[in-house]
Amino acid sequence: MAKQYEFRIKGLPYLLVLPQMVIVFIFFFWPSAQAIWQSFFLQDPFGGQYIFVGLENYRVLFTDESSAYAQSFWVSVVFAVSVTVLAMSLSLFLAVQANKKIRAASFYKTMMIWPYAVATLIAGVLWLFMFNPNVGVVAWFLKHKLGYEWQYLLNTGQALTLLILAASWRQMSYNFVFFLAGLQSVPADFIEAAAIDGAGPARRFWKIIFPILSPTSFYLLVMNLVYGFFETFPIVHQVTAGGPGKSTAILVYKVWRDGVVNLDLGSSSAQSVILMLMVIGLTVVQFRFIERRVNY
Repeated sequence: MAKQYEFRIKGLPYLLVLPQMVIVFIFFFWPSAQAIWQSFFLQDPFGGQYIFVGLENYRVLFTDESSAYAQSFWVSVVFAVSVTVLAMSLSLFLAVQANKKIRAASFYKTMMIWPYAVATLIAGVLWLFMFNPNVGVVAWFLKHKLGYEWQYLLNTGQALTLLILAASWRQMSYNFVFFLAGLQSVPADFIEAAAIDGAGPARRFWKIIFPILSPTSFYLLVMNLVYGFFETFPIVHQVTAGGPGKSTAILVYKVWRDGVVNLDLGSSSAQSVILMLMVIGLTVVQFRFIERRVNY
């Protein structure tokens, strides 16, 4: 039997979790409550006067005069889903390859993990330099070797593609670590038995390995969607700044631009509340429906 531990001081468990709860309150609950409160007011940029307007800030977001918000919403959905699918599929493929018995496997695994140590802003800078139309190595290769004109600052599709590639590259290492750990926990007896029964590599993967990885895949699905909606602001800000025009201004970037640049604090707060509710709802839906297919 596992040894049971009992705290002699009843208040000690609460004291141990107090620092973490203070951090969560200061950096999550308090800003969230403040955003909800500010979303019901119009205020000048210096905070000198507050005018209660109720749900007016929310209503304006969904009127015809604010079609930019609807555009930003759909761009965010396409961006987050694309990053999730691309980052998870490529990292799973690389994890399967790295899990094989090959020479210098430890070196390959280390090379796959290190990009996660790169800050999100620095990842954006790296991809910005590689794909810069004037000095970028990849942009030069596309233009002079493949005959493809690369001008992501003028082409909406190219700009969004570049953001998806940069954000996916930054997240792949995180996914790779979890997929590799999950693959190493797959019992070898199952694989050997399936091979003896005549199952090929593809059939062994989809019928045995992938179902065992379902808890890991479900966790990464939630985390990657949250990453796509919330944590990619530095990449967008550094690479495209929401351009060309406002075609790549995802919701989290629009919240920052309207609040910090345009100084429309009421609208920015309303947008942040909607974004928070949307991600919470998306997470609840995933746990409610997708988790049913997960085998623990």
